[in-house]
Amino acid sequence: MADHHDVRRIALTLPEAVAADDGMSVSVPNGGRHKKFAWVWLERTDPKQARVPRTDVVAVRVAGQEEKEALLASDPAKFFTEPHYNGFPAVLVRLKAVAEDELRELLVGAWRCQAPRALVRDSDL
Repeated sequence: MADHHDVRRIALTLPEAVAADDGMSVSVPNGGRHKKFAWVWLERTDPKQARVPRTDVVAVRVAGQEEKEALLASDPAKFFTEPHYNGFPAVLVRLKAVAEDELRELLVGAWRCQAPRALVRDSDL
């Protein structure tokens, strides 16, 4: 069982990973910009109100729609999506449902999607 602190701790072990000042996301510099690879899910609880941070759920980037669909089909208790993410290469992960080693695997994959090719190539990940 993982939590939001595990996300931050694991993600910051990845090469050049940087946490946002508010602690809500982790990114990697690429092409002069910081590209997020993991962030706290902002749930829409009321259509007329702002989204609410859910630190028990993390959104992670995936390589594409095929990987997203495979994760969603693999275990709906762990992985889900919402209309806001339709067509976007990210999946929502219920942290209480994943073990730390699985979370690390997801975060490494997400980092690889956003990190510069040379950094990925030169890393041991």
